[in-house]
Amino acid sequence: MKCFLNEDFLLQTKTAELLYHDFAEQLPIIDYHCHLPPAEIANNLNFENLTQIWLNGDHYKWRAMRANGVEEAYITGNKSDWEKFEKWAATVPYTLRNPLYHWTYLELKRYFNINQLLSPATAKSIYDECNEKLQSPEYAVRNLIANKKVEVVCTTDDPIDDLASHKKIKLDDYEVKVLPTFRPDKALFNGDLSAFANYKLSLEKITGLNITDFNAYLAALKERHYYFAEHGCKLSDHGLEHMYAEPYAEEEVEHIFKRILNGEAIDRLAASKLNSTLLHQFAIWDYEKGWVQQFHLGALRGNNTGALIKSGPDTGYDSIGDFSHGVALSRFLDGLQLKEQLAKTILYNLNPGDNELFATMVGNFNDGSIPGKMQYGSAWWFLDQKDGMEKQLNTISNMGLISRMVGMLTDSRSFLSYPRHEYFRRILCNLFGNDIEKGELPNDINWTGKIIQDICYYNAKNYFNFDGIK
Repeated sequence: MKCFLNEDFLLQTKTAELLYHDFAEQLPIIDYHCHLPPAEIANNLNFENLTQIWLNGDHYKWRAMRANGVEEAYITGNKSDWEKFEKWAATVPYTLRNPLYHWTYLELKRYFNINQLLSPATAKSIYDECNEKLQSPEYAVRNLIANKKVEVVCTTDDPIDDLASHKKIKLDDYEVKVLPTFRPDKALFNGDLSAFANYKLSLEKITGLNITDFNAYLAALKERHYYFAEHGCKLSDHGLEHMYAEPYAEEEVEHIFKRILNGEAIDRLAASKLNSTLLHQFAIWDYEKGWVQQFHLGALRGNNTGALIKSGPDTGYDSIGDFSHGVALSRFLDGLQLKEQLAKTILYNLNPGDNELFATMVGNFNDGSIPGKMQYGSAWWFLDQKDGMEKQLNTISNMGLISRMVGMLTDSRSFLSYPRHEYFRRILCNLFGNDIEKGELPNDINWTGKIIQDICYYNAKNYFNFDGIK
């Protein structure tokens, strides 16, 4: 059976079609947040087969396969790549109305020009055709990125990363800017004394500093922050259950840190005070460097203990959490604003029940210095599907200025994920097109088209200012 996708997919009105095809479709992409492995870009990898580029590391697909009754051996286990793909092909027909259904066919169509539906009957022919194409230079990862009109890719990197892959990419004069993002999640204390001690040792090794107290720990992290800036970094990112913004005294934090260095267990409040201090310092450094700070809040991770022990983190056992965010977010942002050290900020929430909270919180701290300084970020993770995107777009429309939004990102580990920008753009154009045809917005196609283009590309281009990076 032929694929259902056509040129007007998700576009329900003639006005939506016009907005998408005339204004959004051909715009370049600025992918300011993703999890693509920089080493694979540096080495310009050709993947051996479709399983390796499409299924490996994709916890969205893994969750669907488990729900469809597929044994773990065919997901993260030791079955062959073909056997794993075969199980995925048998799962796809059962993903109707899941965003994976749309993404599957967008990716097969946009990268491989596959127009068939994937099923057990078509699995072998599709697998063989894609595998043959993957061996050609056109399908090396740098071309997979550049051929989708991507201008900038911001990866996600730990402070102790030496950024060797980013250096190689820059030396190779690759046409796409591949820049690091400072993500110091492991520098926070999560209750694991051994993990923290190992992280401190790694930080000492890469900086050459002897970390004997909290000020030395801060100095080492600040050195890494500066190092990232020297190598083109313009953003930080933090993946947290909730914001840390506990009131603290410097002497108290120093005492807490020394207890940790001595291998003493500390309680939750003490850990929160230490992490609050660290996040506040990171935010000040971001402001000083003119970076954008991002906060991804609300994921409840590693829920299935047995599976976590067997398969490790980021394998599909995380979910939406029900954390309380308002007070801590307000305290954190207000503390920076009072010092006039609040950087450009993007907040992402994972629980849709927090949409209005996040959208109104960012509005508290716009100061008129630049358009859209405080951003309510695009629908994230479990919400980056049609319904979640529409809810996020409607919330930002109601509570702020959607016209100043910096648009979509992939947040992906896959080199085949750039059609997510197309998906977002189609949904965006459909929302505006429907409003125009219902008479809720004026039929001013040129002005609406400009707003569409700003959201899809130009707002991000101006907000992040990547043009100044050579």
